[in-house]
Amino acid sequence: MRGSTTTAVAAAALLLAASGCGATPHYEPPSATYYVAPGGDDQSSGTSPGEAWRTLARAERTGLAPGDKLLLEGGARFSGTITVGEEEAGAADRPVTVGSYGGGRATVAATNSPGISVYNTAGVEIRDVKVTGAGRSYTQEGGINIYSDREDGAKLDRVTVADVEVSGFRAGIAVGGTESGSGFRDVTVRQAEVYGNKDVGLLTYGPRFDAAKPAYAHRDIRIEGVEAHHNTGDPELTETHSGNGIILGGVQEATVRSSRAHDNGTRSSAEAPAGPVGIWAYDAADVVLEENTSYRNHTGSAVDGAGFGLDANVSGSTIQNNLAFQNDGPGYYVYTNKKNGAHRENTIRYNVATENGRKLPVNGALAIHGQDIRNLNVYQNTLVMSDSPNGPGPAVRLRGGQSGVTLRNNILVTERAPLVTAEADLRPRDVVMQGNDYFEPTGSWRIDWDERTFPDLDAWRAATGQERAGGRPTGLDTDPCFAGGALPDIRSAADARLIVPDCAALAGKGLDLRSLFGTEAGTVDYFGRTVGTPPPIGAAVPSASE
Repeated sequence: MRGSTTTAVAAAALLLAASGCGATPHYEPPSATYYVAPGGDDQSSGTSPGEAWRTLARAERTGLAPGDKLLLEGGARFSGTITVGEEEAGAADRPVTVGSYGGGRATVAATNSPGISVYNTAGVEIRDVKVTGAGRSYTQEGGINIYSDREDGAKLDRVTVADVEVSGFRAGIAVGGTESGSGFRDVTVRQAEVYGNKDVGLLTYGPRFDAAKPAYAHRDIRIEGVEAHHNTGDPELTETHSGNGIILGGVQEATVRSSRAHDNGTRSSAEAPAGPVGIWAYDAADVVLEENTSYRNHTGSAVDGAGFGLDANVSGSTIQNNLAFQNDGPGYYVYTNKKNGAHRENTIRYNVATENGRKLPVNGALAIHGQDIRNLNVYQNTLVMSDSPNGPGPAVRLRGGQSGVTLRNNILVTERAPLVTAEADLRPRDVVMQGNDYFEPTGSWRIDWDERTFPDLDAWRAATGQERAGGRPTGLDTDPCFAGGALPDIRSAADARLIVPDCAALAGKGLDLRSLFGTEAGTVDYFGRTVGTPPPIGAAVPSASE
């Protein structure tokens, strides 16, 4: 609560008579639990359901010490805000808890502020509540707003948000830091539903990135079981994008796992310089996006609308074992507009993409483009591009500004479109493609490479030096025998089984990435099944080889 202080408690020394030694015992002051209910009375003590307060305004006047709880009656609606301020909480091992009691979730209905704010402190758990806003477009605040602008650059320790719903804000859940470098560590967001927000469902952000001295506001962020959907975007916001699902920015060591981003960006501006994305990272290091699903995300502009992305200044990060389908833009993209060497050492593996490019097919199932992308490894993915309402598109689109980019052991399938479109003079030192399977079921096989069109694998290999390893030809043009047919119709995560190869054509036909290139290729496929050596081509072990 605002302006509160925690009473200091002095511990007395104990004398151990026999030895003459002194010791100070560990003393923890007793914690308090406060209750708020519509039938309560702000003149009551607040310390039991029968003595509950009535309003959040009353609760705001009481400071919360480590271990205290503020509980709202389940199923009830409370107007106002809850603030845990810099003179409250603060103990990672004795967190303050904000939550519900009784049956169901309590609702915090905010108007011109966050619903729940954690400011310049940590050691806080927010559980089992619903937070709603008036839909106004705030500048920096989220419905659950976790923010630090401390000048000492401290990383405040431990915040947990679990089993919540947040809607009607600019950002549903936001974790922010400022130029001082102050932020948070050990942050968990679990089992959260963030929807109906203008800009983004869940966001972390920090200060402007400096490639010469990389620093991140936050460390050790875990996002699991989050559903970010119908975050619409702002049609009046033209300076930047809006309508995203989950964004990780200003963070080192973060994971998004077992989460879903869908149906976002439906009202994003057509005049914005870029479009929203389902799940993506920027100004970040050591991020893992795994076992997520991103689908039916939209864009109002002529770019983006992707399922997953690694954007500017991302390093040491991995996108693995994800599913992207029916997005307006590509299933996956890698992009930077910075020539600073900060976009490097990233990996995309064991992912599935199908029926993407519904609005912007030109960017394909996977788009790699930008100013300065270094050492990107793309392997063991299944990338399918069926004909979209706006025309066909490639499985992979490559543009300039790359060095040390490799694409190996991927299945690439298109319908009446180039399997690969490379628009720049990309030499093998820039981009290498090896051990991939290229299949076009209608008989229109082609690759467009540097303003030339190649009608078959041999011609492309001979002209460009692609699909060779150790002086030998690599790559196939074989039907992968998907269980769901050549162009599987995937409409849910359960339908991913349709991309499992149903014959042994690709079993064990992949390049041995470890022995040939020193790449640790992983041990399980998209479905968690054991991958042998050499691996198959694509994201899934063929059913015929099990």
